[in-house]
Amino acid sequence: MRLQALPTGRVFLSAGAGSRPVCYCGGTSVEQAFAVAAIWLALAVVSTILASHLRISMALVEICVGMVAALAADKLFYPNALGANLDWLRFVASIGAVLLTFLAGAELDPAAMRTKLKEVSVVGLFGFFAPLFGCAALARFVLGWNGPASWLAGIALSTTSMAVVYAVMLESGFNKTEFGKGILGACFVNDLGTVIALGLIFAPFTYRTVVFVGVCVVVIVLLPSITARLSAWYGNRTAAIRTKWILLVLCGLGALALWSGSEAVLPAYVAGMVLAKTIGRDHFYVRRLRTLTIGFLTPFYFLRAGSLVSFPALASAPFVFLVLFMGKAASKLFGLFPVVGMFREHPKERWYYTLLMSTGLTFGTISALYGLTHQIVTPEQYSFLVAAVIASAVIPTMIANAFFLPRHLLPSVPMADEEIPQLEGASAGMATDSSNGLAEE
Repeated sequence: MRLQALPTGRVFLSAGAGSRPVCYCGGTSVEQAFAVAAIWLALAVVSTILASHLRISMALVEICVGMVAALAADKLFYPNALGANLDWLRFVASIGAVLLTFLAGAELDPAAMRTKLKEVSVVGLFGFFAPLFGCAALARFVLGWNGPASWLAGIALSTTSMAVVYAVMLESGFNKTEFGKGILGACFVNDLGTVIALGLIFAPFTYRTVVFVGVCVVVIVLLPSITARLSAWYGNRTAAIRTKWILLVLCGLGALALWSGSEAVLPAYVAGMVLAKTIGRDHFYVRRLRTLTIGFLTPFYFLRAGSLVSFPALASAPFVFLVLFMGKAASKLFGLFPVVGMFREHPKERWYYTLLMSTGLTFGTISALYGLTHQIVTPEQYSFLVAAVIASAVIPTMIANAFFLPRHLLPSVPMADEEIPQLEGASAGMATDSSNGLAEE
């Protein structure tokens, strides 16, 4: 079975020389994009069905499905058959991570965050420093990696996953509780430490960094007032003005962050935090933005994260993967559990908090990719790091939800996002929709 490229640019899968094509796999660039998108969205639908029946977080199922699908496609067709490295797909996945991070910031209550400043700072800093030094030491003295690669490993494994944690908070309903907001705040502090460490150790501090920080400060200061005025003037007259405005801000800050050597996800979270008062209280609008993000964009991100794992590399040296994964898990658990106990006395709350802080995905894969593109780590080391990061996203979250879910803190059982507007619209009428900002949708 092999691929045959025809003069027209179309690609067919054939069983061998002289045989008839058995599978149409491509065509023009637009045809190929639609075909690849259809395949990935089919995987997303399968993931949703599996998550519903298995009662597991949809984000975790999408990661696992991406891993299996990539392995199957590589074996049956050719390497990277799913197109995970296509530029447009990488962009869609990145936008999904940025919007999901923005929503996580918008869910935070600034008043609640001020009351939890000590908690989120202490937990976030311990969650960063413990695996940074622990995993760097393991990579250097147990695995024998060189100094730069060891520090890169420590940085990649020091992260927590804002995307996974927020998705879990959303599905469980913890995003509306002070418990969940505390976890999200600690995740932000943890990832902020990762970004700063990556910049201080590897990324050069240049005039671009100064420009990025200066522009971010100006934008963040002006963003709430400009957003409020746009919503008041055009919110109920122009279609989706707030969504377009937010996407403009996030893409602009993301482009500037990448230009300066930082990452697009960090300013997105800060933008969400400063807009928490402006748009975070409009639950109808946030619900629709959440539907766009989780329904279309984030499946590409989570599926792609799973597809990046190289099973042949893992099979060749499983000990390396186990050392990295166990190093991150142990350093996070032993470093965080006593600290979380300072703020949470209930055993389930302590374990759930600690396990979710032990996850990693967004900044972990970003840091590993940074190391690969700048030749700090080898492709094999990159595969081990990404596999350990993804395993840390899946295993701790599954254990937390299965054994340590603090149900006594859960609010009343939330309805599905699609059901709530229908019930409210049916009872309150279109006038209510307009007054809550639904007219622009």
